[in-house]
Amino acid sequence: MRETLNGKPAGERTRHDFQRVLNAYRSVYYGSPSSTKADASAASVAELLVEMGRQFDDEKLLRSAIKQYEFLRREYPRSRYRFDALLTIGQIYKDDLDDPDQARRTFEEFLKRYPRHRLADDALTDIAELARKAAAGKEAASKRAKSAATDDPETAANPASAEKGGRLGHVTGLRYWSTPDCTRVAIDLEQRVKFDSQRLNRPQRIFFDLADTRLAGTLVGKSFDVDDGLLKKIRVAQFKPDKTRVVLEVDDVSEYTAFLQPNPTRLIIEIRNQKSAKTLANKERVKIADDQPESGSEVDSGAAELSPAAEKNSDSQPAGRRHGKRKAVDGNNDEVATLDLLDLPVESKTPAETVSPLDSRATRVRGESRKKPTSAELAREAQPTAAGDRSLIRALGLKIGRIVIDPGHGGHDTGTIGPNRLEEKNLVLDVGKRLGKLLQARMGAEVVFTREDDTFIPLETRTAIANQEQADLFVSIHANSSSDPKARGVETYYLNFTTNADALEVAARENAASDKSIHELQDLVKKIALKEKIEESREFAGDVQRSLHSGLAIKSPAIRDRGVKKAPFIVLIGANMPSILAEISFVSNPSDARKLRTAEYRQRIAESLYKGISHYVSGLSGVKVASRMGKSEGQ
Repeated sequence: MRETLNGKPAGERTRHDFQRVLNAYRSVYYGSPSSTKADASAASVAELLVEMGRQFDDEKLLRSAIKQYEFLRREYPRSRYRFDALLTIGQIYKDDLDDPDQARRTFEEFLKRYPRHRLADDALTDIAELARKAAAGKEAASKRAKSAATDDPETAANPASAEKGGRLGHVTGLRYWSTPDCTRVAIDLEQRVKFDSQRLNRPQRIFFDLADTRLAGTLVGKSFDVDDGLLKKIRVAQFKPDKTRVVLEVDDVSEYTAFLQPNPTRLIIEIRNQKSAKTLANKERVKIADDQPESGSEVDSGAAELSPAAEKNSDSQPAGRRHGKRKAVDGNNDEVATLDLLDLPVESKTPAETVSPLDSRATRVRGESRKKPTSAELAREAQPTAAGDRSLIRALGLKIGRIVIDPGHGGHDTGTIGPNRLEEKNLVLDVGKRLGKLLQARMGAEVVFTREDDTFIPLETRTAIANQEQADLFVSIHANSSSDPKARGVETYYLNFTTNADALEVAARENAASDKSIHELQDLVKKIALKEKIEESREFAGDVQRSLHSGLAIKSPAIRDRGVKKAPFIVLIGANMPSILAEISFVSNPSDARKLRTAEYRQRIAESLYKGISHYVSGLSGVKVASRMGKSEGQ
């Protein structure tokens, strides 16, 4: 519930939203006051009260937060949160209630009680800031007195002008998640900021200074224990009145990268083990020239290309409803039945809701329990690829157990909008859900969705979800667009370098939501050029493309097979498993757009995608059904 609340834009959070989460936390320590989670729940209530007080400018809520922190210190005197609680009380008095005397007394109490604690420096910094403000106030009062004595109207009209400055942006949240190879930290920001970082020894730590920022009350004095082997702890503090410092206590063999991301603004920090990072960079690579077709075309199937380049319409789609039976007239002379036309509106908890990375919305669904498979059904010898090779995945007999389905776009990112107002984000979500049901029911696979409603998920987070879930396959579903309304067909991409202009144009359109910077180019190149993943992703893309085209061509014989292609899609970079991006049709083609509104056509797309995935899986050593079913039964 807390992650869902944090996922909403601040302006859309209501008192009722906060109250539901508050009640959930309170039920923990009310119902079981001796629980090991009781003190953490009490601290969370205090944090939420501070957040509410700041958002709704409610002094009563802020004072309730102070009482809650005092309750925590009184009832749980040995809690690890007692230090943060006392310091935060002082911060509330200083920053929110404008009570410098009480704030100073609180900070002095902290120093008296915990003089050697790591937060003691923060308390000293706050006391120094209070002293500076007091001195500035006296100076301003003196200037006002002199101004009044000299009857200088200009000076009198601008008291305390020395205290005026630019607006400081708030640091509003901090989240982290771990995978076997990487730990990622996301620092939520109110606006873009400049930041500096430096690494220090004894103990090993990396600090980030965020210029022109202030900590939100809920983060003041906070620390987060991670202990995942790469990152030990995260500490945040108001280092200077206009500078926030985030300190990461890390393992001595880790390395890091950091970059800003938009919508919403956040600083992303990735920490990797130096050894694994070098292994990643030094794995067997594919030379770019080796992957070029002899003909010079980037289309593996040899199919010709039309140039896709459509400017997205920013208008929103009207609310959907079920229409009556209609005859769909197809200008492409495809065989079209009488179909139910659907808008199929997407379930949405809040419009354009932004979700925290890797929260509970990355929904896992297990396959239906049918008869228990025999050992022969579970394992078989992996077949060579279409090129006659056996990759390491096949040589080791690795199996498929978990598949991540990634419906593209979402929230404020509508994707392509067709001439009939069909939004790509709604179309691909519906197809993705249909595909998920097929994989569960027929293959017995465990399915994880990156989104199941109208939620914006950053591109990099989608891959991170797949990595954290330790998925075996990643399928991103999109719909194509072109400035030529006659352009149509299906195509499937895998991650690799390319010089093909059309493939790069499609990648540029799908990568528009990313904010990767030029300085990250070398790291991106390393992640793309891994031979093992390229080979299996190309094989995977070929199976899906053949099934997708043949499945749709049954009723639409004129639909083009645009082939298997390669391009540097951000959503595929960094995936630790075979991954593809399927462009299931052209929303910009009026005839195809009409069919895409129908349930029958969407189901046909899902069936075709399923057959392609199933064909690829059949070439490996099987599906890990038994172990997953056992896990399901134990829950």
